[in-house]
Amino acid sequence: MGDAILELENVSKVYGSVAAVSGVSVKLAAGEFLSFLGPSGSGKTTTLAMIAGLVEPSGGEILLKSQPLNPLPPYRRNIGMVFQNYALFPHMTVARNIAFPLEMRRTPKAEIAGRVARALALVGLAGYGGRLPSQLSGGQQQRIALARAMVFEPPLLLMDEPLGALDKKLREQMQLEIKHLHKKLGMSVIYVTHDQEEALTMSDRIAVFNNGRIEQIGTPSALYEHPATRFVADFIGETNLFPGVVAEIADGYSAVDGAGMRLRARHAGGLGRGQSVFVAVRPERTHLSQPAAAEPAAENRVLGQVVELIYLGRSRKYVVRAGEAEVIVVQQIRDSGDAVFAVGDAVAVDWSAENATAVVEG
Repeated sequence: MGDAILELENVSKVYGSVAAVSGVSVKLAAGEFLSFLGPSGSGKTTTLAMIAGLVEPSGGEILLKSQPLNPLPPYRRNIGMVFQNYALFPHMTVARNIAFPLEMRRTPKAEIAGRVARALALVGLAGYGGRLPSQLSGGQQQRIALARAMVFEPPLLLMDEPLGALDKKLREQMQLEIKHLHKKLGMSVIYVTHDQEEALTMSDRIAVFNNGRIEQIGTPSALYEHPATRFVADFIGETNLFPGVVAEIADGYSAVDGAGMRLRARHAGGLGRGQSVFVAVRPERTHLSQPAAAEPAAENRVLGQVVELIYLGRSRKYVVRAGEAEVIVVQQIRDSGDAVFAVGDAVAVDWSAENATAVVEG
């Protein structure tokens, strides 16, 4: 990490009466891997396109190395880009594809061959320079696209859903390869994805987009363990959400009343008594037991009945119905020593206040 290499200051994009991006401000540190995460239409790709110069901002300023990018066309921004569809030239060999940005920058021919060879070696495809893109697998083509984006050593690399066209196993393999390349080369990267696990796996920080705005930005662990809003809690990973109203605040915790029960949760800053919130708790932070065997001192407890049991290999997922509306998901590691339940069993679901967070709607 280092000083900010890229700054977005109150950037917006409006199409007619529709605000695709509203007041986005974020800084990217030198050498940082920042993911833009959000559902389709949340503004993450539009924001990336404005950085690249493919879309003109309606307002705000974008600075690269403290220099304004807004007046510059894409080809003068000196930014590397990797797309989901690879965008390789089908009639050019792999080596020519990688050499293309160097040729456009009038790099001396004597240097090009060596830099192409080094780029191929970095992505594990040394010796593939003479092949055509059609002779490569999808994963190999994406490696070539990555090599082409890195070969001219840009100060910033933008990646727009680059692994979306790959199957799950290959996508997970490429995630680790890109992560290792990032650490090895110290690249500054902005990576767009709608895949929560991908963002958690690869990123130094994640900016969660919702309705054209950044809802929360932070490290993967901070966003997962300390979501600020219902949207972030629900979008990143799986979570249980209990609606209620803040009744008391003491010692960093909120007492939340809702649906005939009182729950305790970590208190996020800015919440006040009488405020509507949701208590968020992750499935793996809950514990399942027989109602009669549950410890009476449990901080949070919900009684219910198992309505579904899902086998996930190394874990089991229980769906528990408590009353008419509440459905709770509990995840239990196999061979953990915990009691195993069947569909129809009456159960108690317990969790500590430390493992729950009171969040606003968002």
